Amino acid sequence: MAGTAVDEMPAVRATPLNELRQTIAQLPRPQMARLKIISLGSTETGKSCLIKRYCEERFIPKYIQTIGVDYGVKRVTVEGRDVRVSFWDLGGSGEYFEIRNEFYKDAQGALLVFDVTKTRSYAQLEMWLAESAKFGAKDMVIAVCANKVDLAAKRVVSESEAKKWASSKGLMYFETSASSGQNVATMFESLFRDTAMLRL
Repeated sequence: MAGTAVDEMPAVRATPLNELRQTIAQLPRPQMARLKIISLGSTETGKSCLIKRYCEERFIPKYIQTIGVDYGVKRVTVEGRDVRVSFWDLGGSGEYFEIRNEFYKDAQGALLVFDVTKTRSYAQLEMWLAESAKFGAKDMVIAVCANKVDLAAKRVVSESEAKKWASSKGLMYFETSASSGQNVATMFESLFRDTAMLRL
């Protein structure tokens, strides 16, 4: 009985690993998305502490005033996408007015912080919105942070009042504590998500 003819299979050449690496290295890489986030609020409200708590997962109880502007970068994942977040922590003192006004332009998101134990810091929120708009901040996604909620016995600004104000401005609202970490990650992740959705 005659045997059945079988077509010969073409030889398969294995691509060397080094060649594969070179090919991959030459492929165009998508540019990492970038977000510029600024902090707004009066002195001693805990802006720097909130950023430090999120970025470094630690809290420094001793007050250290931000001299002009502080800067930091953190790589995060937003909705499955790698994002490079630049934090511009603006000093809240009046003496840094001329310095911080150079950094509002091109800001895509902001945390607007007040201290729940100090009525004055809450009353100045309107001023911070006006200043940022005047000096170039446009269409920012803003998260209002009622900070230091761990100091419940000293609280003078109620949650209902502050939440109502934020809602009237169409802003996100969070009760936060840099000391305990309460809602800090949730606030930043929400800010990044909404900012990336609207501004990237």
